[in-house]
Amino acid sequence: MPGTIHRFLRGEGPDGRGRLLADVLAFDDDRIEALHDFIQWLFPLPQPSRAAPGAPVLGEEEAAAIRGDAQAQEGLRAALARMERFYAATDHWLRPFDHNHLRISRIIAATRNLLGPEEARGFHAAVTARNEAAGHPINPESLRHWARALGRG
Repeated sequence: MPGTIHRFLRGEGPDGRGRLLADVLAFDDDRIEALHDFIQWLFPLPQPSRAAPGAPVLGEEEAAAIRGDAQAQEGLRAALARMERFYAATDHWLRPFDHNHLRISRIIAATRNLLGPEEARGFHAAVTARNEAAGHPINPESLRHWARALGRG
């Protein structure tokens, strides 16, 4: 039986607020920026969230089930595409310090774990290209976190 994160990523079960994957993917950019309790569902990690206590923690058994489920994989890809659009369309995160830098680390790490390194590298390339195009405003420590999330260093 799929776990709660797995069901959510399949589009069949709610997150902790009763929202389905389709609901979260339909958030506009302002809502994505304002809410802090959805990213842990879209991009789960095996570590507890410091930003959202009570957010789900991904166990290895559930991670393996997600990796082996085409429908959950498609849900993850849809979430990744939505966040890529968010970071392409908004600029407020392009500054030295911003909560989105932690989100980006999470997205890279979860994508690498659940979809694979190639898709994580693609997302990393997109956000680092935006940083470069904006004149490199993001602090070096955030950039190092992103590289570590890829497994580099």
